[in-house]
Amino acid sequence: MTPTLFTLLGYLLLQFGIGAVIARRLRSEDDYLVAGRSLGWGLGTFTIFATWFGAETVIGAAGTVYGEGVGATSAEPFGYALCLLLMGLVFAVPLWRLGLTTLADLYAQRYSPTVARIAAIVLVPGSLLWAAAQVRAFGQVLASTSATIDITLGVGVAALLTIAYTTLGGMLADAITDVIQGGVLAISLVVLVIAVGSDLGGAQALFDTVRTAAAARPPVESVGWLALAETWAIPVCGSVVATELVTRVISTRNARIARGSALLAAGLYLLLGLVPVVLGLAGPVLVPGLADAEQLLPTLAQRHLPGVLYVLFAGGLVSAILSTVDTTLLTAGGLLTHNVAVPLLRIEQPRARLRMARAGVVACGLAAWAIASSAEGVFALVEEASSFGTAGALVTVCFGLFTRVGGPWAAGSTLVGALAVYLGATYGGLSTPFLASLASALLLYLGVSVWERGAMATAQTAAPVHAAASEPARG
Repeated sequence: MTPTLFTLLGYLLLQFGIGAVIARRLRSEDDYLVAGRSLGWGLGTFTIFATWFGAETVIGAAGTVYGEGVGATSAEPFGYALCLLLMGLVFAVPLWRLGLTTLADLYAQRYSPTVARIAAIVLVPGSLLWAAAQVRAFGQVLASTSATIDITLGVGVAALLTIAYTTLGGMLADAITDVIQGGVLAISLVVLVIAVGSDLGGAQALFDTVRTAAAARPPVESVGWLALAETWAIPVCGSVVATELVTRVISTRNARIARGSALLAAGLYLLLGLVPVVLGLAGPVLVPGLADAEQLLPTLAQRHLPGVLYVLFAGGLVSAILSTVDTTLLTAGGLLTHNVAVPLLRIEQPRARLRMARAGVVACGLAAWAIASSAEGVFALVEEASSFGTAGALVTVCFGLFTRVGGPWAAGSTLVGALAVYLGATYGGLSTPFLASLASALLLYLGVSVWERGAMATAQTAAPVHAAASEPARG
């Protein structure tokens, strides 16, 4: 076992220890899934930032920039930072005021319990894809620390560790460890970019290297406006009401903290998200001919950081991964158990509901492991997670939160129909499947809403006729 791998395992044991301590305080499903709605400014900000700043930013984005460069279609980190900004400005306060445990609870309150179950089933796959991205990234880190660990073994070990870690302490443990994880991640990225720049001769030399690498690249191919809109719509429109983000926001202590934490997290995300972009741009000069672009940052860390600092960097990558995967598994498990299994099985006892929630996390973790094992890369998984079923969710949440237009049939048909359009467009080869699903979601919701209103008016008109016909004749 290498010193780095040994240290990483020790870091994980620290996370387990925190989870085990918090686990003793959990008494209910709400304690487990939304931390009893107790998060303050520090925990709220860092848990939103750390959840969103995951493997796709640290590993996936750097690898994508290394291979493709930066152009108008480069939505990372700007797209996801804008997503957090919109959450804080538009959605955080009304969502918090509803007292939700999961996003699907909004559908139960505004539409019907049946629509809530439909929403849970539609939303879970996106969370699983997101979790799979983090598990695969964790496998990449483990594989880079030891020659005896390949990516398959790394993904398997990563999955088992993350499942065990997430199952223990729930949201409160996740939020507390996110402060540690977010701090380690921020420090490790700053240390890495300083070390690379120092070895090159200073900050100016680093930026000169970026310019040299950019000049040596072939021109980035221009894309049409539809393709550009698709690229930016996925991180912004596809993620602004993502279940992972909503869960963090509704776990805060009050509406003011919910809004402010999302806005502060947006600033942190943008600031630190530029580091992988800069290193990715310089990558072709610093590490030419890299076989696996997703190994760029680990390779740079191995070359430019001494032993202790490399361990810090590896811990930062693990921090980014754990802080995201715990939320995705917790969210997916909560949707399946709180909104599907618990109502169907009519489980009332708080302890029984808590056990069910933990079982849901384990089941979702195993599913994420299977997805990660067969995936091609981290960034592709995240892009799929940001668009799978989210168009219907965005439309129904917006109408449900801010209007009285539409009812259960409109919401249910929009969730299912938009997902069907997305899948059909994706496998049919359409270049803009998310935009197609978003447009279909809007048309479906408005169209079915008109039908619902007409059916209700007809029923109300017919009711007096039936009532009059049923009255006895008067002599």
